[in-house]
Amino acid sequence: MNSRTYNVLFICTGNSARSILAEAILNRAGGDTFHGFSAGSHPTGAINPHALALLKSLDHPTDNLRSKEWQEFAGDDAPALDFTFTVCDNAAGEVCPIWPGQPVSAHWGLSDPAAVNGSKVEIAAAFTATYRKLNNRIETFVNLPLASLDKLSLKKQLDEIGRNSA
Repeated sequence: MNSRTYNVLFICTGNSARSILAEAILNRAGGDTFHGFSAGSHPTGAINPHALALLKSLDHPTDNLRSKEWQEFAGDDAPALDFTFTVCDNAAGEVCPIWPGQPVSAHWGLSDPAAVNGSKVEIAAAFTATYRKLNNRIETFVNLPLASLDKLSLKKQLDEIGRNSA
């Protein structure tokens, strides 16, 4: 049994939808082995109401979720990060802070469901599709044999998850 806990940061520009969804999914799927966080380079300061409604409908705990600046995770008092994932294209192109511990990083870009214009049903479908894609990627991630992979092999696996998990 693995007694280690891995800290994972999901990064997006606004930290209101995709990264928040990923944080909630990992904190449920990862059990005691993973602790998920999320942050943004330019956080909106609020969780998108559609993301929050979806998480609540799927019985995810939401009380501790909040939109926050990524600098919270770059200071001396921040948790040591093992992994960082950018989940939107804007954050992937930005210069990230120097993360303590030099975590393994990968880009898992997804379209922004908050950018969808349409009916309530179309918007809900966009958030559901994003949730499904993130859930598939995170389920694959938490089931990797982390202890048996060197850093280069692990990076390759994480990049592959971002490219292929639909």
